Amino acid sequence: MIASDLLDVPVLDDAGTHLGWVVDLRFVLDGSPSTYLAGARLHGLVVSPRTRTSFLGFERSDVRHPWPVAPLLRWLHRGTFLVHWPDVARVPDSQDDTDPDGRAVTLRTGYRRYEPGL
Repeated sequence: MIASDLLDVPVLDDAGTHLGWVVDLRFVLDGSPSTYLAGARLHGLVVSPRTRTSFLGFERSDVRHPWPVAPLLRWLHRGTFLVHWPDVARVPDSQDDTDPDGRAVTLRTGYRRYEPGL
């Protein structure tokens, strides 16, 4: 799987209710450093209920400029949340374009919403 398989994909809860779209991925660098970096591990998905666009880095809580871009993006992304990778029950199969429901991320029962800010 590559990152583009998850970005801009609809997100559903376990009952099939549409929650939004994947607008960003969060990675954690852990493990033993290799030649350049430690291994990256997918930590979670950032889900936006109102827009498919990226935060463009404005999810960082201390970014306030340029005005009016920062406030506009915060307004567009209100309600956005982070869901941890273990709460993901199903991801889209990039090889199967015949199943329209297969092109969505489905979350596990009892998933938790976390603040998306860095």
